[in-house]
Order: sequence, then structure tokens, then C-alpha cells
Amino acid sequence: MFKLEEVKDTTTAKKFLEVNYFVNSQDPNYIRPLDKDIEQVFDPKKNKAFRHGEITRWILKDKSGLAIGRIAAFINKKYKNKGDEFPVGGVGFFDCTNDQRAADMLFDVAKHWLMQRGVEGMDGPINFGERDRWWGLLVEGFKPPVYCLNYNPPYYRGLFESYGFKPFFNQICFALDVSARLQEKFYQRHAECARIPGISAKHIQIKELDKFAKDFATVYNKAWAGHGGLKQIEEKVVRAMFRSMKPVLDERLCWFVYHNDDPVAVWINLPDLN
Repeated sequence: MFKLEEVKDTTTAKKFLEVNYFVNSQDPNYIRPLDKDIEQVFDPKKNKAFRHGEITRWILKDKSGLAIGRIAAFINKKYKNKGDEFPVGGVGFFDCTNDQRAADMLFDVAKHWLMQRGVEGMDGPINFGERDRWWGLLVEGFKPPVYCLNYNPPYYRGLFESYGFKPFFNQICFALDVSARLQEKFYQRHAECARIPGISAKHIQIKELDKFAKDFATVYNKAWAGHGGLKQIEEKVVRAMFRSMKPVLDERLCWFVYHNDDPVAVWINLPDLN
């Protein structure tokens, strides 16, 4: 016997955070997300997704009153994938013990909430906000997670697929041993690019973040806007992002490439806070 409870106060909000730890705490690779990083997703003052959407979340308790599951459902009128032919909503921040009945109750309440708002498709697990965090279901590579990336037990895949979810796209994260020599072809390509007249590269400069924010927006919008439903990014958004990164930003790890002083490529790396 299970009981759903909507998150409406500080007590249930705290329980919502604790479910993630309850489900994953026995996994030696698990690293608990910072509470503030989760809480800001649900804070209208800190999450701009509230300008165009809404979100509701629930916890699931067993017969003893123990919170064993959670989920959030949301709509964002600005969110659209290429090829969507009907309104699509999202679910995320799903956690549950290995019980299909419990998982189905969580998926059902999210689905019905979305249907009441005219949504015909349910995408998840995704974030109510930017795609740079809390996006996707981990199905391979159960190693200590990177900061702000989802981590979950292997059985989650079965819970999702048994309910009816199907893979929409694969999201792959790579790791590279920077102390090892790269394949020779990369050095050859670097040499070829270096011979192009007008090509130059420089590290980001913390004292000039506004300039580099403008250059980042230029490259991003020319390279990514319009692909996979991605929208143009505003310069002010990048400025805010760079300023938030400032405490951990290492100038040596971030590169900007220019052609005749016009930005043409960027490579942003941050130390993993986990």
C-alpha cells in the first residue's frame, strides 16, 4: 500500500530531497547532489523556466510512512524537440525503490497532471530548465557522477521501460586522460589550423568575462541554435552563467579561437566539484 503526497511545504520539500539519498546511499559510487542545486530548480526566483511554465512534485510513502519515491512533472511552453507534432511535458527528479507498482504510481500521477494541462507526450527524466544538468537516465557507466549529472541505480531503466518509456536519443559523456598523448591525427589537424591566416587562440580572462560571454553567445548561436530544438541564447544569460562559474573558473582550462578577431570556437572546461 502506497500513498502519494504533493510537496507543498518545507517538511515535504525536505523529504523530497531525502528520497534521493535513501534510494542511492548504499551505492559506493553515489555522491549526493547539493540540496541548493536541487532546490533552486523549484524556486521561481532562481529558475527562469517559471516564466513560461509550471511544476508540481510528489513524494511516495509506503504503509509505514517512509518516503520511498519521488517525481516532478512540469510544462515549459518554450521547450520543444525537433519533430514534436504534439504538446510534450516533462518529468524529472524521479527516484524509487525497486518496485514497479510504486514507480507506476509516480508515473501515473505525473501523466495525469500533464494530461490535465493538454499535454499529449511525456519526456523524461529531464530538467525543468537548462539541458546542462539533471538530464537523462543513466543506463551505462555506473561510476562516481559528474557534478549536476543524474545518477541512478541500474534497475531504473526497467522501471521506465516497463511503464512504456522508449529511448528518444542517447546522451554520451566522455572521459579523457589528459596526461596521455593524443592520437597523431589531432596534432596534424592542429598544425593545419595553425597555418590558416588570421587564426588565433586565447584563454578566457576572468577580468574580461563580459567580452568572452559575448563571444560565447556568438559561437553558440551560429553553431547550435536551431539544432534539436535549441534556441538562441541571450548574451545576458551567458554573462550570468559565467559569473556564477567565477569561483571555480580556471582560465587555463578554457579556450576561445578567433579568425580575424571574430570568435569561431570555444572550449569550456570546469573542475568537477564532485
